[in-house]
Amino acid sequence: MSEPNAPTTAAQADPLLMHDGVRLTVDNGAVATITLCNAAKRNAQSPALWRALVEAGRLLPGSVRVVVLRAEGVSFSAGLDRQAFTPEGFDGEPSFIDLARGSEADLDATIATYQEAFTWWRRNDVVSIAAVQGHAIGAGFQLALACDLRVCADDVQFAMRETSLGLVPDLAGTKPLTGLVGYARALEICATGRYVHAEEAESTGLANLVVPSAELDSAVQDLAAALLAAPRDAVIETKALLRDAASRTYEEQCAAERAAQGRRLRDLAGVGE
Repeated sequence: MSEPNAPTTAAQADPLLMHDGVRLTVDNGAVATITLCNAAKRNAQSPALWRALVEAGRLLPGSVRVVVLRAEGVSFSAGLDRQAFTPEGFDGEPSFIDLARGSEADLDATIATYQEAFTWWRRNDVVSIAAVQGHAIGAGFQLALACDLRVCADDVQFAMRETSLGLVPDLAGTKPLTGLVGYARALEICATGRYVHAEEAESTGLANLVVPSAELDSAVQDLAAALLAAPRDAVIETKALLRDAASRTYEEQCAAERAAQGRRLRDLAGVGE
């Protein structure tokens, strides 16, 4: 039996969401854990799972500062469920074959809705951490890239296999990948579909940290605790500065820093209250 005042872990907390292979729990208000929980299918992805991820983002309480994305089983995510490419597709869903036969506008709009599951993780009011073990293939790789930070087990295997299927990575993963490893390496990884293992992931910046598999959860907890140590507004402003830095000129970034620091100083001084 746990102690009366012991903190509730994500595993113990009542889920705010649990369907379509996704579970959302919140630990003590500040840390949310989103778990891919279809280990029997190696957390293969589908449009239903993507809608559940979008819903999880919408359900986050305002008190949440850190979002941890993890997965049950031996693999983080084996990528898109190949059933999407069969004529019958998923129950109640158009198959990708049917989508391809529709109008270009409808296809574009549908892919845009899929991408929503991969874009909200970088919003400024939270810091997202992907805890990645085993295979993170295709859509699984892109879901890990969707997060701000990645802590990886030493058995991790990233691969972008879309080109081997005659496709391209289209779930918002190409920009963060290029930002992390550079154009040439990103092109080589995507065009060859080869595996990126733990040592290379850490040395190229794909992984912020690589730890033994048994230490993955504790390493993520330690990182979350470190992120919570700083005042929330300072982290939000810093994340916004860094996230948009690549799209600004040097002078524009300096101006953004001045404006952000002005807001922080006025807040600390109680000016305007």
